[in-house]
Amino acid sequence: MRQLRALLRLKHGGARLSDRTLACRIGVARSTIQDYLARVEAAGLSWPLPDDVTDEVLEQLLFPRSGCRPGFRRRVEPDWAMVARELKRPGVTLMTLWEEYREGEPGGYGYSRFCDLFREFERRLSPTMRQHHVAGDKVFVDFSGKRLEVIDPASGTVRPAEIFVGVLGASSYTYAEATWTQTLPDWIGAHTRMFGFFGGVPRLVIPDNLKSGVHRANFFDPELNRSYGRMSEHYGTGILPARPLKPKDKAKVEAGVRVVQLWLLGRLRRQTFFSLEECNRAIAAALEQLNAKPLRRLGVSRRELFEQLDRPALNPLPEVPYEYAEWLRVRVGLDYHVEVAGAAYSVPYALIRQEVEVRLGARTVEVFRAGRRVAAHPRAASGTATLSDHMPADHRHYAEWSAEHFLSRARQFGPSTEALIAAILADRRHPEQGYRSCQGVLKLFRGANGERAEAVSARALAIGALGGRSIASILENNLDRQPAAPTAEAAPLVHANIRGSRYFH
Repeated sequence: MRQLRALLRLKHGGARLSDRTLACRIGVARSTIQDYLARVEAAGLSWPLPDDVTDEVLEQLLFPRSGCRPGFRRRVEPDWAMVARELKRPGVTLMTLWEEYREGEPGGYGYSRFCDLFREFERRLSPTMRQHHVAGDKVFVDFSGKRLEVIDPASGTVRPAEIFVGVLGASSYTYAEATWTQTLPDWIGAHTRMFGFFGGVPRLVIPDNLKSGVHRANFFDPELNRSYGRMSEHYGTGILPARPLKPKDKAKVEAGVRVVQLWLLGRLRRQTFFSLEECNRAIAAALEQLNAKPLRRLGVSRRELFEQLDRPALNPLPEVPYEYAEWLRVRVGLDYHVEVAGAAYSVPYALIRQEVEVRLGARTVEVFRAGRRVAAHPRAASGTATLSDHMPADHRHYAEWSAEHFLSRARQFGPSTEALIAAILADRRHPEQGYRSCQGVLKLFRGANGERAEAVSARALAIGALGGRSIASILENNLDRQPAAPTAEAAPLVHANIRGSRYFH
């Protein structure tokens, strides 16, 4: 149309050029110039053109055959909503759908016109649509900026609750729930419950660059939180964070957040919640209505699209849901223990001063070195957990000392030896003070048989010898083999060197 306007200006304006000159000036054949001028004369146009004659009007006036005339029967068009749905299935292309269309309509549109008409429908469907979402491929997740208020029934204080939103790319099937915070435990827990809601796992998860999930945002190599990465490994999915400050990378969830805010929060604004569980029950009921509502353009609901597209393409859930665990990097102390969450846990003593990774679960604490688990303990709120296998040999030997330990060893020799050890422990103010004496006595009995140990123990008990030196003297001088002293009182000794009791009075 720009060339036609230039042609009319040069032909009927001040220049009034010939047809041959116009053909050279515009760069077309002379016959084309003559055809254009004939069309202008037939349409009754003159230069200058009226202001209301736009390019579209001019084209219709000069080339009426190019459009659809009144009464002209157009070719049969396919169901573009069905084409949009089918295109989301894995492996389906516009060429495949066009071939199926031409099989049913041999006189239908050619491939290029078919694509043009579909793009026009697509623009009407969503003016900002740029991404092609394959069934079961992606789920977009984020927290809504709006919050719900939950009232503590005991104190009456109001606590805001965050809204987590997840939207599947192909079907726009939406999940939402309320959590207290945006911290890592709530973030990962919401993912776990979302996968259970879907009944499967998509190939990729597209989150925002939330600090709970992404330590360092980077287009080429984003650094994920270790716990978030372990969760994705458990479910066999990948994490692909959106680019920073690029909301169109996750337009699905941005739209889903708006839908949640308009649909859920708008309908729940008059309700009062006294617990997070009560709030989530109300969200689940409103979410059921949202997913069952037919989409205006496509004529089917999110749930129907989900059943047709996403559900068959999702990967199966693992047998056991992911258990939240926090990963920490710590250094082993000189006492071959690591301190995490207010408690200390032992590791093999060979790892002293080395850096290890600790998986802090709800019930267990696991320690890893170079990807290999080196220790596992039940989680404790405080105190110290030590396994004997982690100790050096001398520490292990000393750690095994206890009253029951020494009594058990003495019991192997006989009741007299057990009674001797019990007497040594009872003779001390604290039993721990007698551990070394017990160890020394049992060491003396190491080379003796059971009968000799029993005889020595009986002799020591009879004379009240509860020290290691006294028992060693009994063994060395064979006092256990000598007859015991008479129990009756002996006659007092009378000697010139003995003063007697009267000396002191």
